[in-house]
Amino acid sequence: MAVFTGGWDMSIGNRSCACFAMILLPGLLLVSSSAWGQPIAAPDERSPVQSQPRVAIEPRPKPVAESSTPEARTPNIRVDTTLVQINVTVTTPLNQVVTGMEREHFRLFEDRSEQEILTFSSEEAPLSIGLVFDISGSMGSKLHKSRQAAAQFFKTANPEDEFFLIQFNERPEMVVPWTTNTEEIQNRMAFTQAKGRTALLDGLYLAMNQMKKSKNARKAILILSDGGDNSSRYTESEIKNLVREADVQVYAMGIFEPIAGRGRTAEELSGPSLLNEMAEQTGGRSFAVENLNDLPDIAAKIGIELRSQYVLGYSPTNMQKDGKYRRVEVKLVQPRGLPPLRAYYRTGYYAPAQ
Repeated sequence: MAVFTGGWDMSIGNRSCACFAMILLPGLLLVSSSAWGQPIAAPDERSPVQSQPRVAIEPRPKPVAESSTPEARTPNIRVDTTLVQINVTVTTPLNQVVTGMEREHFRLFEDRSEQEILTFSSEEAPLSIGLVFDISGSMGSKLHKSRQAAAQFFKTANPEDEFFLIQFNERPEMVVPWTTNTEEIQNRMAFTQAKGRTALLDGLYLAMNQMKKSKNARKAILILSDGGDNSSRYTESEIKNLVREADVQVYAMGIFEPIAGRGRTAEELSGPSLLNEMAEQTGGRSFAVENLNDLPDIAAKIGIELRSQYVLGYSPTNMQKDGKYRRVEVKLVQPRGLPPLRAYYRTGYYAPAQ
């Protein structure tokens, strides 16, 4: 962790949805009732034969029927509130994560219209994270360092986090469903063998579906692959739309051969742009790794970044339920004494539909 003067903490590392609440208060019908009647009369002591008591019964009044006129009815109250939450990572030009910023250091816009930030948090919250791990044939010499990277990433976890493991070659497989036991995931990874083609997009599709079963509000997917795709049923366009609709941050470590190397395939050449585009629109990040020895450190930095984010919440001024995509922009109010900062956040969300 690097510490800057002026009270700003910068952790080494790099670190978006809409929530809906409905309150329905039913109208209340109040019905009152009167006493059942008068007390029973005492017997006449002068009569040799005790007479039967006289009972006076007063009819019970009927309840007043509820008026059928709209003015007299107690109305039901229905309140629809949309709260959009945006996860923001702030970094320096050297990729150091900046912590300690306050609400006034952020400005938030939706479709170029500034929004009021209603909620602000910078506290660490439990995460639901899916690891999407490439075991295709081209990963053979890279598996060992990739396992080490996963182990370093898990060291940043807290007890309330949950994880799953998907491995893929020519098809994806759910190897370990949701668990808090990271050792179970590492044990399963230890016996994997690299073979087959690469169905990266199918692996990401399976991970997005699994995210629907997560228990934590904050969700992320970590992809560890040598990039590219040559075996998926789903298209790049389909997966990009799926990622865009989900409130899940995508982080990726692309393990690529050096550009000057001879072993880089056409799929690997397109891998960096594919992973980068997937990550950027969700507020995550993609790291192109050429030196395998850098993998564990980068994985640890991603873990720290995920736990050093700011969460901004706002209620959109545009309340139309048109199902359209709303673009989001976060601007930073530069704190004094710090180098120029950059914010990473998801680029938008889909409004609810009627």
